[in-house]
Amino acid sequence: MATHLITGAGSGIGAAVARRLHERGDDLLLLARDAGRAKELGADFPGARTLVGDLAAPDRLSWALAQQTLPDRLDSLLHIAGIVDLGTIAELTPKVWQSQLQVNLVAPAELTRLLLPQLRISRGQVIFVNSGAGLNAHAEWGAYAASKHGLKALADALRHEEKPNGVRVTSVYPGRTASPMQARVHQQEGKEYDPSLWMDPASVATTIITALDLPRDAQIDNLTVRPGR
Repeated sequence: MATHLITGAGSGIGAAVARRLHERGDDLLLLARDAGRAKELGADFPGARTLVGDLAAPDRLSWALAQQTLPDRLDSLLHIAGIVDLGTIAELTPKVWQSQLQVNLVAPAELTRLLLPQLRISRGQVIFVNSGAGLNAHAEWGAYAASKHGLKALADALRHEEKPNGVRVTSVYPGRTASPMQARVHQQEGKEYDPSLWMDPASVATTIITALDLPRDAQIDNLTVRPGR
């Protein structure tokens, strides 16, 4: 039975991935920002374990995880959590830049650093759920895209560094997906949100699990998935 640590399991793509892995009987560790959220995740995924750590405060993750029991080995680390705030470069404040960089880039880097020993033992896999914005930046997406371009660089560097240790690294670049984050994006864009126009989170989850389950004689470095409608 494989053991996976998932961020962002509370909604959207993260919940879809957690559901699929939970249904097939894998062992899940779900990262929650606080004890209340951990209780909710425990109720949603009976039998799964939870860890508390706030991605908005990556400098506290080391202390937070040191207070909790971690597995001896980890088969995968799935970075799916993220935040988005739109705005032009002319109006974005340092606070907005910093919040997105902390959650979308610095926290995944720190969480990976802390869990690499367990991943090396299992010759496991790190999957970064990036975004189409991690490949192309458009107007008003500057801060978010910068955080996701940075996440691509993190994954690319990690892939080279950990290849001798047998750790696979995959970046997945989904297009717009029907999720609470997408509803927030539409609200910021001043547009009506119709989830039927965008990918189902379960469809993106299929691509992630395909990369995860690929036999060990191969690896998927980068995977782009776009709405088919």
